[in-house]
Amino acid sequence: MTEEKTSARILQGIVVSDKMQKTIVVKVDRRVKHKLYQKFITRSTKVHVHDPEEQCSIGDKVVIQETRPISKTKFWKLLNILDKTG
Repeated sequence: MTEEKTSARILQGIVVSDKMQKTIVVKVDRRVKHKLYQKFITRSTKVHVHDPEEQCSIGDKVVIQETRPISKTKFWKLLNILDKTG
Protein backbone atom coordinates (compact mmCIF):
# COMPACT_ATOMS: atom_id res chain seq x y z
CA MET A 1 0.00 0.00 0.00
CA THR A 2 1.75 3.13 -1.19
CA GLU A 3 -1.28 5.42 -1.09
CA GLU A 4 -3.07 6.22 2.14
CA LYS A 5 -6.69 7.16 2.39
CA THR A 6 -6.80 10.78 3.61
CA SER A 7 -10.50 11.37 4.15
CA ALA A 8 -9.96 12.64 7.70
CA ARG A 9 -11.31 16.14 8.26
CA ILE A 10 -8.85 18.93 8.99
CA LEU A 11 -10.12 21.96 10.89
CA GLN A 12 -8.71 25.16 12.40
CA GLY A 13 -9.63 26.62 15.77
CA ILE A 14 -8.58 28.41 18.94
CA VAL A 15 -7.55 26.72 22.19
CA VAL A 16 -9.96 27.61 25.01
CA SER A 17 -8.68 25.22 27.72
CA ASP A 18 -5.45 23.35 28.48
CA LYS A 19 -6.19 22.21 32.05
CA MET A 20 -6.25 18.46 31.30
CA GLN A 21 -3.24 16.21 30.84
CA LYS A 22 -2.41 15.62 27.14
CA THR A 23 -5.76 17.14 26.13
CA ILE A 24 -6.81 20.58 24.94
CA VAL A 25 -10.25 21.98 24.18
CA VAL A 26 -10.49 23.75 20.83
CA LYS A 27 -13.34 26.01 19.68
CA VAL A 28 -14.03 25.60 15.96
CA ASP A 29 -16.15 28.28 14.27
CA ARG A 30 -18.12 27.77 11.06
CA ARG A 31 -20.27 30.18 9.08
CA VAL A 32 -23.70 29.01 7.95
CA LYS A 33 -26.46 30.79 6.08
CA HIS A 34 -29.74 31.32 7.93
CA LYS A 35 -32.53 29.36 6.29
CA LEU A 36 -35.14 32.14 6.36
CA TYR A 37 -33.20 35.41 6.50
CA GLN A 38 -30.26 34.36 4.25
CA LYS A 39 -27.74 36.05 6.55
CA PHE A 40 -24.51 34.37 7.56
CA ILE A 41 -24.28 33.45 11.24
CA THR A 42 -21.38 31.94 13.19
CA ARG A 43 -21.83 28.57 14.85
CA SER A 44 -19.14 27.17 17.13
CA THR A 45 -18.26 23.71 18.40
CA LYS A 46 -15.89 22.69 21.19
CA VAL A 47 -13.87 19.51 20.62
CA HIS A 48 -11.34 17.65 22.76
CA VAL A 49 -7.98 17.29 21.02
CA HIS A 50 -5.05 14.99 21.82
CA ASP A 51 -1.90 17.02 22.59
CA PRO A 52 0.73 14.46 23.69
CA GLU A 53 3.60 16.93 24.27
CA GLU A 54 1.34 19.49 26.00
CA GLN A 55 2.75 22.29 23.84
CA CYS A 56 -0.43 24.37 23.45
CA SER A 57 -1.71 27.12 25.70
CA ILE A 58 -4.94 29.12 25.84
CA GLY A 59 -5.41 31.43 22.86
CA ASP A 60 -3.22 29.51 20.39
CA LYS A 61 -4.54 29.08 16.85
CA VAL A 62 -4.18 25.39 15.90
CA VAL A 63 -4.85 22.94 13.08
CA ILE A 64 -6.48 19.63 14.11
CA GLN A 65 -7.24 16.39 12.29
CA GLU A 66 -9.93 13.80 12.86
CA THR A 67 -8.56 10.44 14.01
CA ARG A 68 -9.56 7.16 15.60
CA PRO A 69 -11.14 7.36 19.08
CA ILE A 70 -8.41 8.01 21.65
CA SER A 71 -10.78 8.16 24.62
CA LYS A 72 -14.49 8.59 25.31
CA THR A 73 -14.51 12.21 24.11
CA LYS A 74 -11.27 12.57 22.07
CA PHE A 75 -11.54 11.98 18.32
CA TRP A 76 -9.11 14.67 17.14
CA LYS A 77 -5.32 15.07 17.21
CA LEU A 78 -3.14 18.16 17.00
CA LEU A 79 -1.38 18.67 13.65
CA ASN A 80 0.41 21.97 14.20
CA ILE A 81 0.26 25.37 15.87
CA LEU A 82 -0.34 28.31 13.53
CA ASP A 83 -0.10 31.20 15.97
CA LYS A 84 1.44 30.94 19.43
CA THR A 85 0.11 33.34 22.07
CA GLY A 86 2.46 34.79 24.65
